[in-house]
Amino acid sequence: MRLKLLTLALALSAISLPSHGEDLLDAYREARANDPVLSQADAQRLSVGEGVTQARALLLPQISAGLTLSQSSSGKSSSSTVNPSTGQAVQTSTNLGHSRTRDISANLSQTVLDLSKIADLKAAHSQASAQDALYQAALQDLFVRVATAYFNVLTSQDSLAFAKANEEAYRQQYEQSDQRYKVGLSAITDVYQAKSFYESAKAQTIAAQNTLDDAREALTQITGKPTGELKKLRDDLPMDPPQPNDQSAWVQRALQNNPSLLSDKYSVEAAEHSISAARAGHLPTISANVSYGKSATWFQNSSLHFRNPSSTTVGLTLSVPLFSGGLTQSRVRQSIYQRDAAQDSLEADRRQVQRNTLNYYRSVIAGISQVEAAKSAVAAGQKALDATRAGFSVGTKTILDVLTAIQTLTSSESQYSQARHQFILDKLLLKQTAGAADFKDMESINALLE
Repeated sequence: MRLKLLTLALALSAISLPSHGEDLLDAYREARANDPVLSQADAQRLSVGEGVTQARALLLPQISAGLTLSQSSSGKSSSSTVNPSTGQAVQTSTNLGHSRTRDISANLSQTVLDLSKIADLKAAHSQASAQDALYQAALQDLFVRVATAYFNVLTSQDSLAFAKANEEAYRQQYEQSDQRYKVGLSAITDVYQAKSFYESAKAQTIAAQNTLDDAREALTQITGKPTGELKKLRDDLPMDPPQPNDQSAWVQRALQNNPSLLSDKYSVEAAEHSISAARAGHLPTISANVSYGKSATWFQNSSLHFRNPSSTTVGLTLSVPLFSGGLTQSRVRQSIYQRDAAQDSLEADRRQVQRNTLNYYRSVIAGISQVEAAKSAVAAGQKALDATRAGFSVGTKTILDVLTAIQTLTSSESQYSQARHQFILDKLLLKQTAGAADFKDMESINALLE
């Protein structure tokens, strides 16, 4: 019996698949809740955002209060008096015991003018904006990571199905060759060739199973839950070009909206503010201060109790930096170097984004033709296999021709599966590099599953 390879592959792949499986949105929701990479980006965003609060706090009123209790030991005190009746001096001594002192203080200070702190606040805002943009990049990257891991599983499943079908076809061809040899219709060479292909196919099946297991673990690594059976792409995929169908428009969009580029721009902005903060180290600062103080002293063995009057002091403090050993100049130079490094990083990323955008755009355009060509190759390969087997039956084709035809068909089927999955991913990657990937794209891809 002649068994078509593609039909066998589909039959083998359907054996372990239930009627309803996990889809792309299910995987994304699990990843959104459990992915540690996204959680790390969120924590980093919140951490950097606290820098704004801290920088602003230095410009707000600073209030402090203090209470000091102290105790000191004192010896006996002596005094002399004259007895009026005798006219003699009389010595008297008094032990006052320990003395205790209580000091209460409060201080309020307010920055009136400090350009360095103002620049630091602006830099903190820019750094927070940069981290917000990185978090948006992480969100869009999660779309791509989940979709890539999902379709890697589908591709590996197809590869395993094709490998099993390949193995089964080679097994049948091997058994047929062995039977023909036993009845004297073929040479032993045909048996050896068929057995060689069959044994090689078994090894490829084992490798395909390992690849599938690893692909499942890769998806589990993102979602945090074991990967079950997944829904597959339907046969009739819409092979539409990118909209707009203009690579220059996509590049312009990416340069304006790519979140990683936006983060780099904010980083350059923060570095500029840091330069201003460093240069402000040469400038005077003004602060207002209000202080209050009150103290009291009393003795252990005496009724003596001293209360000092409370005092309140109000004033302005002008501080003029004169020389700090070259520290301020060094900080200015350091900030300029950091700004230059940030600008270089921005330019490098800008060029990479432009390259990626053009690459993904071209990949989508080329993917349309690749999918169609791979589909035609599968159909032609199946016809070639049928014709080769018919020729082998009548003696016009050799066993090697049949084995090669099976191998060619399997390769075409694998390329067709990969081209279909990669076409979907390339469209998502193009949206990501343009900063336009969102949940609607995941919904659109999910609608292509069945």
